[in-house]
Amino acid sequence: MADNGQIKVCIGLSGGVDSSVAALLLKQQGYDVFALFMQNWHDASTTLHGDCEWEEDRFVAEMVARKIGIPFYFVDLSKEYRQRVVDYMFDEYEKGRTPNPDVLCNREIKFDAFLECARKLGADYVATGHYCRKETVQDAEGRTIHRILAGTDPNKDQSYFLCQLSQDQLSRAMFPIGDIVKPEVRRLAREADLPSADKKDSQGICFVGKVDLPTFLQQKLKPCEGDVIEVYDAYYADNEQYAYMTRTLSSLLKDGESEVKMITDYVSEDKAVPSVSKGCPFDPEKIGALSDEQLMKLSHPVSYDIRFETETYRSGRKHIKKTRYKENPYGRIVGRHDGAQFYTIGQRKGLNIGGHKDSIFVIETDIPRNLIYVGEGHTHKGLSRSCLRIDPSEIHWIREDLEMLPGEMRRYRVRIRYRQPLQDATLIMRANGMYILFDAPQRGITPGQFAAWYDGEEMLGSGVI
Repeated sequence: MADNGQIKVCIGLSGGVDSSVAALLLKQQGYDVFALFMQNWHDASTTLHGDCEWEEDRFVAEMVARKIGIPFYFVDLSKEYRQRVVDYMFDEYEKGRTPNPDVLCNREIKFDAFLECARKLGADYVATGHYCRKETVQDAEGRTIHRILAGTDPNKDQSYFLCQLSQDQLSRAMFPIGDIVKPEVRRLAREADLPSADKKDSQGICFVGKVDLPTFLQQKLKPCEGDVIEVYDAYYADNEQYAYMTRTLSSLLKDGESEVKMITDYVSEDKAVPSVSKGCPFDPEKIGALSDEQLMKLSHPVSYDIRFETETYRSGRKHIKKTRYKENPYGRIVGRHDGAQFYTIGQRKGLNIGGHKDSIFVIETDIPRNLIYVGEGHTHKGLSRSCLRIDPSEIHWIREDLEMLPGEMRRYRVRIRYRQPLQDATLIMRANGMYILFDAPQRGITPGQFAAWYDGEEMLGSGVI
């Protein structure tokens, strides 16, 4: 192999400490390194700070490049970003789905449009400050296989954000800090006296900044007031779909398993502990015997249709005639919202609903009728599901050589959002899609998000829920 000095690497320098240390390490390892800063957003009116954060980031990035002693370039990819990430976001939210812009940014921008710019400048590889690892191996037939492995720092593993990359994109990718923990990255930055050493980690939408999401979405999606409906426990006792889910999951239990679990123990990413496998409670032969139609129905979430009737009554000394909703055993209207498309399943903030002992969570959004359904507490039945489906067109294998065929079942570990501890699950491939049946119920399975599956430390593929 040629020495590193003959390999030209473009580092995507964002102005943050992670990409800065990635650039530093590449330089120290003898690569021919240059920095490329990309601007992806112009509109400061949607950011919470109300200013152009990218200008400050560019200034810091340029100082870092000067300190390390590498060339610095700038590219404006705002047109591509709007077309391929932001417009997709608007479209998904309009349909009542919740996209992940960071996953899209990596697939469509950093390792596509940005990579193309870097290659025009002579780069052999593009490097980023992601906390993940890449390993290149040869299979039994001599083919080159690129593997994505979780980052060494368990608190910063960012492999999930790369779950849509292809073998071709990975062939040009480098992740210099993937085997380093965050405190060590900070130490290296301070030791080298980099201007970004104490810069806070970026938050918010990838390359846009921290935004007020409703304000951001209102650029294209019009506000429209509607009701917020709280769903009571009694609704599930009489709901056919919930009964079907309970019956079907119960029928899959191994001999000796007493009762199927329908509500998750999981609270939040911050309070979660790494899940420890207790063994699959379901019998693989029983899972395999399910028809495509049964699996499809099992993967459907509970839908809500609570109707409210009004009644008139007289109030006060003058007996003024007023109208109110009759009590409903299944739920009640507890508030108003500005548009169902601005909310997502599992959301707690921004509802402005008081009078409850526990937190209120969004459990469903009905876009056609502009309704939001909510439930009280982490143990609300509407927050938990055990099975999800990925459409055949949305299944993506990073390891194309391991692609599942219809009729196959495999055991993998899965996460349905960034920072969620990996969950044990059975993946079931059928002609009408991939089904993921979790050993334990999952909180807040959200349409539009990505489910990524792992074998040990290696991420093998992903798909849109």
